[in-house]
Amino acid sequence: MKSSDDNPRKMLFRFSLYGFLKNQRYFEPFLILFFLQMGMSFFIIGLLIGYREVLINLFEVPTGAAADLYGRRKCMILSFIAYIASFVIFASAGVLWQFFVAMGLYAIGDAFRTGTHKAMIFDYLARHGRSQEKTLYYGKTRSWSKFGSALSIIIAAAIVFTTAGLQGQSDARPYRYLFLACLLPYALGIINFVGYPSYLDGEAQKKVSLKQVFSHLASVAKDAVKSSRLRQLFVESIAFEGTYKVAKDYLQPIVKYAALSLPLLGMMGKLQKTAALILVVYVSLHLLEGMASRRSEYLRLRAGGEEAGARLLWWINLAVFIVIAAGLGSGVFLAAGDASWGIAVAIIGFVALAVVQNLWRPLQVGRYNTATGAAVGATVLSIE
Repeated sequence: MKSSDDNPRKMLFRFSLYGFLKNQRYFEPFLILFFLQMGMSFFIIGLLIGYREVLINLFEVPTGAAADLYGRRKCMILSFIAYIASFVIFASAGVLWQFFVAMGLYAIGDAFRTGTHKAMIFDYLARHGRSQEKTLYYGKTRSWSKFGSALSIIIAAAIVFTTAGLQGQSDARPYRYLFLACLLPYALGIINFVGYPSYLDGEAQKKVSLKQVFSHLASVAKDAVKSSRLRQLFVESIAFEGTYKVAKDYLQPIVKYAALSLPLLGMMGKLQKTAALILVVYVSLHLLEGMASRRSEYLRLRAGGEEAGARLLWWINLAVFIVIAAGLGSGVFLAAGDASWGIAVAIIGFVALAVVQNLWRPLQVGRYNTATGAAVGATVLSIE
């Protein structure tokens, strides 16, 4: 097939643009604070987050199988449509059931997306005889996702900072604007998918029944369970990335607590203080994440391979969790003034945790790609 999109440099740009646009989630560093501002308790917020994660897990594997059978590019477009619908509802929701609807659509968007795009990247590299570059290629595309996150924090903080002081605004209204601002980049993301080569849909079938989806799923899942190598990788993903996903959102209330206690921000309003410190912390976090993703290939080479690199990161990850626990626990034993140092240590620890995660993820995805084939890539990564 002769196409300008077959040029690896142009496709690297398209793959990177996907991640850059996908991470224009301006609401993300403020989501928990938005829910608190809407009068929700941490228990209700936990139900919402848990509901989202349960739906993602329920839909994740069937949607990965559907992507392999029906077409990966089509499923990515559907994912972004679900996200857009979710953002519109979040921006206008006023009662709890509406938030559950929005969270459900968000979960569907996540389920159709995760695993599918990585499978497209690896399929593209295999077709061009560049599979040996998978860690390098995925690390670069992931780094642009993180640089996109850094820009999104700047935009989000600017929106909250400028709208928080407007007369007649409720404390929750600036957060609602963040969801509406996401509509443009996600619409551009759909346009980007249209430009992908059609063969990246995979060996899509014209007519796919629900029975075929679950049959394909059962077949791949059976093979995955039989493979001791894949079982090991699944357990590592659960332990390494699962703990990170549980821990990372606690950074938001910790940053808010720190912002409200900083004398340097004394002249600002409550929302503006929070936005200012979130800007500093999260921009630093995402820039470091982006640089870490780009360095994952360097780590792989210096450590002596994907396996050695993964083992090293396990030990570093454990050490960082110990530092975070010590920082957060210091408040129990220290006076209020000294305890603020513990909060600062915990924030630095959370940032370090994100850096380790972004060194780990390209290595781990590369390990999956080595252990499986392109035809079932989206399904295996969805099972993961």
